[in-house]
Amino acid sequence: MALVLAAAPAAACGRAQPEPVRGAGVTATSAARASARLLTWTGHRHVRGVVDLSAPRSDGSILVAAAGKLNVLTPNDRLTRFAPGYAAPPGLEPYIALSSGQRVAKAGCRFAPNTLFALRLNHGDGVTVVEARGRARRFARLSSRGLEDGIAFDTTGRFGHRLLVATSLKGVTTVAAIDCRGRVTVLTRNAPRVEGGIAVAPKAFGRFGGDLIGPDELSGNIYALTPTGHATVVARSGLPHGQDVGVESGGFVPARFTDALVADRRTRANRHPGDDLILRVSHADLTSAGVTAGDLLVVTEGGAQTIAVRCGAQACQVRHVADGPPIAHIEGHVVFSAAGRP
Repeated sequence: MALVLAAAPAAACGRAQPEPVRGAGVTATSAARASARLLTWTGHRHVRGVVDLSAPRSDGSILVAAAGKLNVLTPNDRLTRFAPGYAAPPGLEPYIALSSGQRVAKAGCRFAPNTLFALRLNHGDGVTVVEARGRARRFARLSSRGLEDGIAFDTTGRFGHRLLVATSLKGVTTVAAIDCRGRVTVLTRNAPRVEGGIAVAPKAFGRFGGDLIGPDELSGNIYALTPTGHATVVARSGLPHGQDVGVESGGFVPARFTDALVADRRTRANRHPGDDLILRVSHADLTSAGVTAGDLLVVTEGGAQTIAVRCGAQACQVRHVADGPPIAHIEGHVVFSAAGRP
């Protein structure tokens, strides 16, 4: 049963408290089960300070957020600087999302294709836009207090094809929708804690199609959030959970791609210190493990343990399909390189 996240009474310290999510979209069959042969995430490209990757641009290249800067990773794995005027605090996690040119009908405009949007973690909270030619500027301001820790585009239209941003503070998440004119609408201030690789589910993702899906590393839960502020547990990962350990990165498998990719950032003084690598698993290997288009891949921050979540009308099934190097420290989104590229 879904929970309507209406405004909760203030706690003694004056902050909002998320109401407990009373229902779950899972059954007893959806605890994580290991596939017969676990796949392995392997090193693809060394990038110092890598924290997030974009979906492929129209030429197949991927934008890489690393050490407070942006780079372009070409289909032949050449890495070059992009947008020299862009800068973010190198020790933080300015996650990114790429526009595909979707139109926001109610705003009478569209997001330009191949345009990048990044969480703005200094000089005022909000979102930075980086145009296709590399010009960076402030796009929107956010009034919500806390840490911006999730960004994704609505590709199905349930959120009006807007840009969605999650901001967390003391266990509570605020979700805002931003249109192509930079106008901000707060959808809820009381969502459960989510962060990292949030993504909007395709319409075929069972009863959660079109919802915003977000992981919580502390509980190990994966949540679905609707435009009206309902929250439901999609699945319990069944993997280790806790700070810098539990589920962190997510992405929905497209119909065509070459590799699944994720950022493994070097993080000193951590039990999962990371490698400063882009990790990959091939399309062929994922297919051999039974992963198909429309499945959700979710990866833990510590060790890159990976589950595939498949949802139908009544229930969701969760399978443990891959692991990474034990020292891996995963950040950002799971993305998928363009099909037919090297």
